[in-house]
Amino acid sequence: MHLLSVAELVDVENHAWEEIRELLSQGPRTYRLEAAEPEAAALTLVRLQVSTRSYLGAIAYEAGGIIFEHGWITLLGAGAEGVCGSLASWNGLGDAADTVPLPGVLVVAYDAAGGFFGLDTGRFGQSGNIYYYAPDAREWETTELTYSGFIGWLAEGDLDLFYETFRWEGWEEETQKLAPDQVFGYYPPLWTEEGSGCASSKAPVSILEAWRAARSAGAE
Repeated sequence: MHLLSVAELVDVENHAWEEIRELLSQGPRTYRLEAAEPEAAALTLVRLQVSTRSYLGAIAYEAGGIIFEHGWITLLGAGAEGVCGSLASWNGLGDAADTVPLPGVLVVAYDAAGGFFGLDTGRFGQSGNIYYYAPDAREWETTELTYSGFIGWLAEGDLDLFYETFRWEGWEEETQKLAPDQVFGYYPPLWTEEGSGCASSKAPVSILEAWRAARSAGAE
């Protein structure tokens, strides 16, 4: 199989990156862009085999990752110091696997509650849609958003409503204390009747522990 080169995948005239930057800057959400190393960016784009005409390709090539809402959501890119892994390592592309990927799902983001956002590439029957592994339901649910729609939601969507039962007073400060490879473990867990952002105690746990639960739910 012939892999397209970086030169073939970088569309200088129709690069989506400026459109993405404008979208993020106009939205009300706080975010921090982690820069990508040029070599890692090029390698990630080639492994994905997507053009920078697309939002996915542009982010893979231009960003190490984008961190929203004080660290509550991390959007994966080519990898950076403040981000756990990359689009390549999370999805077993090339020799960059840090986790056991979920076939048919391209993980594109994770959150501090142990939730994951994945692009359906054949597992759930709605290819091209973003699915969310909801730690309160312990299952993958469709967001009915494309990847570009998901980026728009991160910039302008009602994240407070989406995460209403996961958060608590003071979550911003606590979230900023997490390491890039940590998420919150809730006790009682979010999926129990007693569990919630307000009622449960929270402590940092490995993101890999959260991913094992998400992967198991997706593999059923």
